[in-house]
Amino acid sequence: MEPRRSIEATGETIQAAIDKGLAELGAAPHEVIVEVLEEPSRGVFGLGAREAKVRLQLLITRPTAPPPAPPAPPHPAAQPQQSKRREERPPRPPRAERPQQQQKSAPSNEAYMEGHEDDSLPLPDTGEEIAESEITEEVRVAREVLSELLTKMSVEGHIAVRRIESTRENDRERDSAPWLLNITGRDLNALIGRRGETLASLQYITRLIASRQLQRRANVIIDVDGYKSRRSQMLRGLALRMADQVIEQKRSIALEPMPPHERRIIHLTLREHAEVTTRSVGEGDARKVTIVPK
Repeated sequence: MEPRRSIEATGETIQAAIDKGLAELGAAPHEVIVEVLEEPSRGVFGLGAREAKVRLQLLITRPTAPPPAPPAPPHPAAQPQQSKRREERPPRPPRAERPQQQQKSAPSNEAYMEGHEDDSLPLPDTGEEIAESEITEEVRVAREVLSELLTKMSVEGHIAVRRIESTRENDRERDSAPWLLNITGRDLNALIGRRGETLASLQYITRLIASRQLQRRANVIIDVDGYKSRRSQMLRGLALRMADQVIEQKRSIALEPMPPHERRIIHLTLREHAEVTTRSVGEGDARKVTIVPK
Protein backbone atom coordinates (compact mmCIF):
# COMPACT_ATOMS: atom_id res chain seq x y z
CA MET A 1 0.00 0.00 0.00
CA GLU A 2 1.40 3.41 -0.98
CA PRO A 3 1.90 5.72 2.05
CA ARG A 4 -0.25 8.83 2.30
CA ARG A 5 1.45 12.02 1.10
CA SER A 6 -0.85 14.48 2.89
CA ILE A 7 -3.04 14.53 5.96
CA GLU A 8 -5.24 16.95 7.88
CA ALA A 9 -5.01 17.09 11.66
CA THR A 10 -6.64 19.08 14.46
CA GLY A 11 -5.55 20.07 17.94
CA GLU A 12 -6.04 22.61 20.70
CA THR A 13 -3.10 24.61 19.31
CA ILE A 14 -1.42 24.74 15.92
CA GLN A 15 1.68 23.00 17.32
CA ALA A 16 -0.46 20.24 18.83
CA ALA A 17 -2.17 19.69 15.47
CA ILE A 18 1.22 19.57 13.70
CA ASP A 19 2.59 17.05 16.21
CA LYS A 20 -0.49 14.88 15.76
CA GLY A 21 -0.14 14.96 11.97
CA LEU A 22 3.59 14.15 12.12
CA ALA A 23 2.84 11.15 14.35
CA GLU A 24 0.20 9.82 11.90
CA LEU A 25 2.50 10.30 8.90
CA GLY A 26 5.53 8.97 10.76
CA ALA A 27 7.54 11.92 9.45
CA ALA A 28 10.02 14.45 10.81
CA PRO A 29 9.26 18.22 10.75
CA HIS A 30 11.71 18.89 7.89
CA GLU A 31 9.99 16.25 5.71
CA VAL A 32 6.65 18.04 5.44
CA ILE A 33 5.07 21.31 4.33
CA VAL A 34 2.62 22.66 6.91
CA GLU A 35 -0.43 24.65 5.82
CA VAL A 36 -2.61 26.22 8.52
CA LEU A 37 -6.26 25.75 7.53
CA GLU A 38 -7.95 27.14 10.65
CA GLU A 39 -6.66 29.09 13.63
CA PRO A 40 -7.83 27.94 17.07
CA SER A 41 -10.58 30.01 18.70
CA ARG A 42 -11.90 29.94 22.25
CA GLY A 43 -15.22 31.49 21.22
CA VAL A 44 -17.34 33.64 23.52
CA PHE A 45 -18.05 32.15 26.94
CA GLY A 46 -17.11 28.75 25.51
CA LEU A 47 -19.55 28.99 22.60
CA GLY A 48 -18.26 28.73 19.06
CA ALA A 49 -14.85 27.39 20.14
CA ARG A 50 -12.92 25.48 17.50
CA GLU A 51 -9.64 23.64 17.33
CA ALA A 52 -6.71 24.45 15.08
CA LYS A 53 -6.66 22.60 11.77
CA VAL A 54 -3.56 22.03 9.62
CA ARG A 55 -2.65 20.14 6.47
CA LEU A 56 0.70 18.32 6.28
CA GLN A 57 2.10 17.42 2.86
CA LEU A 58 4.90 14.88 2.76
CA LEU A 59 7.84 16.01 0.65
CA ILE A 60 9.90 12.81 0.78
CA THR A 61 8.46 9.58 -0.59
CA ARG A 62 9.67 6.57 1.34
CA PRO A 63 9.94 3.33 -0.64
CA THR A 64 7.77 0.59 0.79
CA ALA A 65 9.75 -2.42 1.91
CA PRO A 66 8.84 -5.64 0.04
CA PRO A 67 7.37 -8.43 2.15
CA PRO A 68 9.98 -10.87 3.41
CA ALA A 69 10.35 -13.98 1.26
CA PRO A 70 9.39 -17.25 2.98
CA PRO A 71 12.44 -19.28 4.00
CA ALA A 72 13.31 -22.10 1.60
CA PRO A 73 12.76 -25.55 3.16
CA PRO A 74 16.02 -27.42 3.75
CA HIS A 75 16.83 -30.40 1.56
CA PRO A 76 15.73 -33.59 3.29
CA ALA A 77 19.04 -35.33 2.63
CA ALA A 78 21.05 -32.49 4.10
CA GLN A 79 19.18 -32.30 7.42
CA PRO A 80 21.01 -35.12 9.24
CA GLN A 81 24.40 -33.82 8.11
CA GLN A 82 23.60 -30.25 9.23
CA SER A 83 22.36 -31.50 12.59
CA LYS A 84 25.55 -33.49 13.03
CA ARG A 85 27.68 -30.44 12.23
CA ARG A 86 25.81 -28.36 14.79
CA GLU A 87 26.44 -30.99 17.45
CA GLU A 88 30.17 -31.17 16.65
CA ARG A 89 30.62 -27.39 16.70
CA PRO A 90 31.90 -26.23 20.13
CA PRO A 91 29.82 -23.62 21.89
CA ARG A 92 30.97 -20.01 21.42
CA PRO A 93 32.17 -18.12 24.45
CA PRO A 94 29.80 -15.34 25.54
CA ARG A 95 30.50 -11.99 23.91
CA ALA A 96 31.56 -9.17 26.15
CA GLU A 97 28.89 -6.52 26.27
CA ARG A 98 29.88 -3.35 24.54
CA PRO A 99 29.32 -0.14 26.45
CA GLN A 100 26.62 1.97 24.87
CA GLN A 101 27.91 5.00 23.05
CA GLN A 102 27.07 8.22 24.75
CA GLN A 103 24.54 10.14 22.73
CA LYS A 104 24.88 13.82 22.09
CA SER A 105 22.66 15.90 24.28
CA ALA A 106 19.57 17.05 22.42
CA PRO A 107 18.32 20.64 22.66
CA SER A 108 15.95 21.39 25.49
CA ASN A 109 12.26 20.63 24.95
CA GLU A 110 11.36 24.29 25.37
CA ALA A 111 13.68 25.36 22.56
CA TYR A 112 12.39 22.52 20.34
CA MET A 113 8.73 23.23 20.94
CA GLU A 114 9.14 26.90 20.04
CA GLY A 115 9.38 25.90 16.37
CA HIS A 116 12.16 24.64 14.17
CA GLU A 117 12.88 28.02 12.60
CA ASP A 118 16.37 29.03 11.51
CA ASP A 119 15.69 32.66 12.45
CA SER A 120 17.45 32.05 15.77
CA LEU A 121 20.80 31.84 13.94
CA PRO A 122 23.04 34.95 13.87
CA LEU A 123 21.94 36.70 10.68
CA PRO A 124 24.36 38.94 8.74
CA ASP A 125 23.10 42.50 8.20
CA THR A 126 26.16 43.49 6.16
CA GLY A 127 28.52 41.83 3.73
CA GLU A 128 28.88 41.17 0.04
CA GLU A 129 26.14 39.52 -1.96
CA ILE A 130 26.60 36.02 -3.34
CA ALA A 131 27.70 35.95 -6.98
CA GLU A 132 25.04 34.81 -9.45
CA SER A 133 27.19 31.82 -10.45
CA GLU A 134 27.18 30.54 -6.83
CA ILE A 135 23.41 30.71 -6.37
CA THR A 136 21.73 27.31 -6.22
CA GLU A 137 18.41 26.25 -7.73
CA GLU A 138 16.82 26.40 -4.29
CA VAL A 139 17.73 30.09 -3.85
CA ARG A 140 16.86 30.99 -7.44
CA VAL A 141 13.35 29.57 -7.11
CA ALA A 142 12.78 31.21 -3.70
CA ARG A 143 14.03 34.58 -5.02
CA GLU A 144 11.70 34.39 -8.02
CA VAL A 145 8.76 33.57 -5.76
CA LEU A 146 9.60 36.43 -3.39
CA SER A 147 10.07 38.87 -6.29
CA GLU A 148 6.67 37.95 -7.71
CA LEU A 149 5.03 38.41 -4.30
CA LEU A 150 6.58 41.88 -3.95
CA THR A 151 5.35 42.80 -7.42
CA LYS A 152 1.80 41.75 -6.57
CA MET A 153 2.07 43.82 -3.36
CA SER A 154 3.26 46.85 -5.39
CA VAL A 155 6.47 46.98 -3.38
CA GLU A 156 9.77 47.94 -5.00
CA GLY A 157 12.88 46.51 -3.44
CA HIS A 158 16.18 44.80 -4.17
CA ILE A 159 16.64 41.20 -2.99
CA ALA A 160 20.20 40.59 -1.78
CA VAL A 161 21.31 36.97 -1.41
CA ARG A 162 23.74 36.02 1.35
CA ARG A 163 24.79 32.74 2.96
CA ILE A 164 24.39 32.42 6.71
CA GLU A 165 27.58 31.29 8.43
CA SER A 166 26.93 28.15 10.43
CA THR A 167 28.78 27.55 13.70
CA ARG A 168 28.53 23.76 13.34
CA GLU A 169 31.71 21.77 12.88
CA ASN A 170 30.23 19.04 10.69
CA ASP A 171 30.90 19.80 6.99
CA ARG A 172 27.56 18.35 5.90
CA GLU A 173 25.61 20.45 8.39
CA ARG A 174 27.67 23.52 7.53
CA ASP A 175 26.87 23.08 3.83
CA SER A 176 23.16 22.84 4.68
CA ALA A 177 23.12 26.26 6.38
CA PRO A 178 20.16 28.37 5.25
CA TRP A 179 20.29 31.20 2.72
CA LEU A 180 19.28 34.76 3.56
CA LEU A 181 17.16 36.83 1.17
CA ASN A 182 17.33 40.40 2.46
CA ILE A 183 14.96 42.94 0.92
CA THR A 184 16.36 46.47 0.77
CA GLY A 185 14.74 49.68 -0.45
CA ARG A 186 12.63 52.61 0.71
CA ASP A 187 9.47 52.57 2.84
CA LEU A 188 9.58 48.85 3.61
CA ASN A 189 8.25 49.06 7.18
CA ALA A 190 4.90 47.70 5.99
CA LEU A 191 6.66 44.42 5.13
CA ILE A 192 7.76 44.00 8.76
CA GLY A 193 4.50 44.70 10.56
CA ARG A 194 3.78 44.61 14.27
CA ARG A 195 6.40 42.50 16.07
CA GLY A 196 7.51 41.17 12.66
CA GLU A 197 4.20 39.38 12.02
CA THR A 198 3.92 40.52 8.37
CA LEU A 199 7.52 39.51 7.70
CA ALA A 200 6.89 36.08 9.27
CA SER A 201 3.85 35.59 7.01
CA LEU A 202 5.85 36.68 3.94
CA GLN A 203 8.58 34.15 4.79
CA TYR A 204 6.01 31.38 5.37
CA ILE A 205 4.30 31.96 2.01
CA THR A 206 7.63 32.17 0.15
CA ARG A 207 8.86 28.92 1.71
CA LEU A 208 5.55 27.17 1.04
CA ILE A 209 5.40 28.06 -2.67
CA ALA A 210 9.12 27.44 -3.25
CA SER A 211 8.99 24.09 -1.43
CA ARG A 212 6.11 22.92 -3.59
CA GLN A 213 7.95 23.87 -6.77
CA LEU A 214 11.16 22.17 -5.59
CA GLN A 215 9.36 19.19 -3.98
CA ARG A 216 11.63 19.61 -0.99
CA ARG A 217 12.03 22.06 1.86
CA ALA A 218 13.26 25.51 0.78
CA ASN A 219 15.89 26.39 3.37
CA VAL A 220 15.71 30.18 3.10
CA ILE A 221 15.16 33.07 5.52
CA ILE A 222 13.48 36.32 4.48
CA ASP A 223 14.58 39.60 6.09
CA VAL A 224 13.86 43.29 5.48
CA ASP A 225 16.69 45.82 5.84
CA GLY A 226 18.40 43.59 8.43
CA TYR A 227 15.43 43.77 10.84
CA LYS A 228 15.79 40.17 12.05
CA SER A 229 19.52 40.58 12.63
CA ARG A 230 19.03 43.68 14.79
CA ARG A 231 16.08 42.12 16.61
CA SER A 232 18.05 38.93 17.27
CA GLN A 233 20.98 40.85 18.77
CA MET A 234 18.60 42.89 20.92
CA LEU A 235 16.85 39.76 22.23
CA ARG A 236 20.14 38.08 23.13
CA GLY A 237 21.23 41.15 25.05
CA LEU A 238 17.83 41.32 26.78
CA ALA A 239 18.07 37.65 27.79
CA LEU A 240 21.49 38.12 29.40
CA ARG A 241 20.45 41.32 31.22
CA MET A 242 17.28 39.73 32.58
CA ALA A 243 19.26 36.64 33.67
CA ASP A 244 21.57 38.87 35.71
CA GLN A 245 18.52 40.55 37.25
CA VAL A 246 16.98 37.17 38.13
CA ILE A 247 20.21 36.13 39.87
CA GLU A 248 20.45 39.41 41.76
CA GLN A 249 16.81 39.48 42.89
CA LYS A 250 16.54 35.67 43.31
CA ARG A 251 13.10 35.57 41.72
CA SER A 252 11.56 34.66 38.36
CA ILE A 253 10.99 37.35 35.71
CA ALA A 254 8.52 37.07 32.83
CA LEU A 255 9.32 38.77 29.52
CA GLU A 256 6.82 40.34 27.14
CA PRO A 257 4.80 38.04 24.82
CA MET A 258 6.79 37.04 21.74
CA PRO A 259 6.28 34.98 18.57
CA PRO A 260 7.70 31.42 18.58
CA HIS A 261 11.04 32.09 16.84
CA GLU A 262 11.81 35.02 19.20
CA ARG A 263 11.05 32.90 22.28
CA ARG A 264 13.40 30.29 20.85
CA ILE A 265 16.22 32.88 20.71
CA ILE A 266 15.75 33.51 24.46
CA HIS A 267 15.73 29.76 25.22
CA LEU A 268 18.88 29.08 23.18
CA THR A 269 20.75 32.10 24.58
CA LEU A 270 20.26 30.90 28.18
CA ARG A 271 20.30 27.15 27.51
CA GLU A 272 23.84 26.69 28.87
CA HIS A 273 23.50 29.26 31.66
CA ALA A 274 24.72 27.93 35.00
CA GLU A 275 22.31 29.79 37.27
CA VAL A 276 19.01 30.25 35.40
CA THR A 277 16.67 28.25 33.20
CA THR A 278 13.77 29.24 30.93
CA ARG A 279 10.22 28.10 30.33
CA SER A 280 7.32 29.29 28.22
CA VAL A 281 3.93 30.03 29.78
CA GLY A 282 0.61 31.21 28.38
CA GLU A 283 -1.32 30.42 25.23
CA GLY A 284 -1.49 31.89 21.74
CA ASP A 285 -0.41 35.51 21.34
CA ALA A 286 -0.01 35.85 25.13
CA ARG A 287 2.67 33.13 25.33
CA LYS A 288 5.86 34.46 26.95
CA VAL A 289 9.22 33.30 28.30
CA THR A 290 9.84 33.18 32.04
CA ILE A 291 13.43 33.18 33.33
CA VAL A 292 13.69 31.12 36.52
CA PRO A 293 16.63 30.82 38.96
CA LYS A 294 18.03 27.30 39.26
